Amino acid sequence: MRENTHQSARPFRRAALAFAAALALLLPVPAAAAPAPEKAPAAAKSIVLPGAGGAEGIAAGKGTVFYAGDLATGDIFRGDIRKGSAELFVDAPAGRMAVGMKFDRRHELLFVAGGPAGTAYVYDTKAATAKATIQLTATQPAFINDVALTREGAWFTNSNAAELYFVPVGTDGTLGTVRTLKLTGPASDTDSQFNLNGIAAANGGRTLIVAHSGNAALYTVNPQTGASAAIAGVNVPNVDGILVRGRTLWAVQNFSNQISRIKLSGDLSSGVVKDVITSPLFQIPTTAANFGGKLAVVNAKFGVQDPENFDVVVLRGKSR
Repeated sequence: MRENTHQSARPFRRAALAFAAALALLLPVPAAAAPAPEKAPAAAKSIVLPGAGGAEGIAAGKGTVFYAGDLATGDIFRGDIRKGSAELFVDAPAGRMAVGMKFDRRHELLFVAGGPAGTAYVYDTKAATAKATIQLTATQPAFINDVALTREGAWFTNSNAAELYFVPVGTDGTLGTVRTLKLTGPASDTDSQFNLNGIAAANGGRTLIVAHSGNAALYTVNPQTGASAAIAGVNVPNVDGILVRGRTLWAVQNFSNQISRIKLSGDLSSGVVKDVITSPLFQIPTTAANFGGKLAVVNAKFGVQDPENFDVVVLRGKSR
């Protein structure tokens, strides 16, 4: 049944897998400015996404529940880090991709970045159904890569343009009209083939932090003006998804097969890498979800020859 459902989606699956294979060539690997802290592998376990043809994004749900996406088909999986299992949750319509994602606990909505279509998808997790398709930009080329939530709504990055997109979310879960935020300053650099990537909200949503893959850098962004500034002292080659909790930031570094845990200054103007998390289970990790002292990390396996399974790795949020 599942194969028949996605038969018409095979061209999109091929396109998504071609994108994943090409990503290794698109992303530059800048040299680190200084030696990183000593790496220490963390004990970890793997949770397979059964039947997935790709993987990229993950979001923490309620309790120990997580949601993860199939990059190739847009399908959504739901799993549990305590039970150590996952299953297909939403059989997405043909033609979708699922990149970064975040879960809105107040309204039980899942926001998903849609990649090259310039779209975002919203799912009702109570009913396990698609709620909305939102066209963030019609300008091509586009790659809607990741999403961050504030109390006011959802922010999305575009790896091919110096702009962010904001979708308001009302107190009753109603979705508002898209607003485009043009960026200025260093985060607006689009000289690389792959630019803005992960995004997170800090200071109660008054500041956004974006990861820039091409520059191996993190930037703060004013969500009102679009002005950006570098977070000094941080060099993160192959940076992909990011997480922020208080003054701690985790930067997932895909082709480096590691996660840097960074302590940010009070004003977010600088940061220090406190430790680097590795695991023998990492196979090109891209995004992570926070579960208190644990991280759930997606293995995207970009460039891995004939990957057998796509999975989520659960491990401690510190290297020691």
